[in-house]
Amino acid sequence: MRLFVGLALPPAVLDDLDAACAPFRPMREDLRWTSREAWHITLAFLGEVSDLSLTRLLPRLERAVRRHQSFGLSLSGAGAFPGPARANVLWSGLSGDRRELGDLAASVTAAARRAGAAPPDAGRRFRPHLTLARCRMPADVRSIVAGLEGYQGPPWAAEEIYLIRSRPDGQPRYETLGCWELRPHADISRLA
Repeated sequence: MRLFVGLALPPAVLDDLDAACAPFRPMREDLRWTSREAWHITLAFLGEVSDLSLTRLLPRLERAVRRHQSFGLSLSGAGAFPGPARANVLWSGLSGDRRELGDLAASVTAAARRAGAAPPDAGRRFRPHLTLARCRMPADVRSIVAGLEGYQGPPWAAEEIYLIRSRPDGQPRYETLGCWELRPHADISRLA
């Protein structure tokens, strides 16, 4: 089964991003805009994982998450992979406690590796983002990136991670296989 580990975003954060992207959607029918229901922050894409590796993965993810406290994030700006002039992916970036986010992603990746479900892109630098749209052919999205450059979404607290099964037949359909809470942060006012 095809799996990834990610963070979900609160509805108010999704509402704000949805409103920011709305003016750009009708202008670009060549982009396959990601549905709001699919918006998430990927910590680790695991690819195809066997049932045995899944059984080993669940307790390892739980242990990995216990080592981390909740932390604050917000969506900000936009960019594209590999670049705005010839994009395959249009994304929104993140601001806030990116170091904690990176540490959490590293713990999740290490847990997956120990479970026999090493991410296929292990060793590649973690680039946190939320995918807004994909392009079948490289597309020039510089105007959208420029239009969203100053975007700053509302802050939110990352409080739990999810293990998700992705079924990519047509539109990806997601099924949650596990959810683990991060430890509460001692200074909760810092997260808002």
